[in-house]
Amino acid sequence: MKKETRLKVLSTYLALILLVLIMLFPLLWGLSASFRSDQELFEYALPFTIHTLLPVKATLSSYVEVFTEYHFLKPILNTLFVSICTVVLGCIVDSLAAFAFATFDFRFKKVIFAVILVSFMIPFESIALPLYAVVNKLGMVNSFAALIVPCMADGLVLFLFTQFFKELPEGLLEAARVDGASWPVIFVKILLPLSKPVFITAGLMIFINQWNAYLWPLVAARSADVMQIQTAMGVFQQQHSTKWSAMYAASIITALIPLGLFLPFQKYYIQGIANSGIKG
Repeated sequence: MKKETRLKVLSTYLALILLVLIMLFPLLWGLSASFRSDQELFEYALPFTIHTLLPVKATLSSYVEVFTEYHFLKPILNTLFVSICTVVLGCIVDSLAAFAFATFDFRFKKVIFAVILVSFMIPFESIALPLYAVVNKLGMVNSFAALIVPCMADGLVLFLFTQFFKELPEGLLEAARVDGASWPVIFVKILLPLSKPVFITAGLMIFINQWNAYLWPLVAARSADVMQIQTAMGVFQQQHSTKWSAMYAASIITALIPLGLFLPFQKYYIQGIANSGIKG
């Protein structure tokens, strides 16, 4: 029985390792391609050998071209600025709204909350044109405001905060009120210190959504001064479709920045999801 159990465990691990390798293969291919020239990339593509994945002559020229010749630094900085601003403002707006939903009773509370829940299930493509009409009327097209303001209020993030606040003991807030604490003091000095995991989770969700956004920046901010990284990738692909190594280098840079933020905080991300009662 022990031998059969060991074989079963070993086969399970081997199957999982194989699945991980299959999932990582495109990323490994892209990483390898970004360190070689286009000539070498096509030369060793087929038949499949060890040099299909490992460069013969590794070079950083593609990464240098991305920043010097194709000017990717500005879209990256633009996207970082928009993402960070949206994270800060979004966490403030959504957490305050969630505090109201979790703590107070008011007319049409359930109806409003239901509408908010439905809002994050609606495909963005269906509201892109009406949203553009509003942004255009406000004179915000081709500005950072057009990218930040519409994304501050997020139904899923608000739901995350609301569920977390509802799980807190009611006696905690009541005791603070008895001691004379106002609602702003309760929110800042009691709820915020307890909400670290959910704030990190919400921040990561907002950041990744903004970093990966393509349609809305394409519609509302095509100017070079405010161009976002995904839009820049699309423009680059249209204009330089033959520069495969540079395309791979830009893609790797685009993928590594959010990954570098997610990995150190994944423990808090999982904790925040679990504490908010969302089961995957």
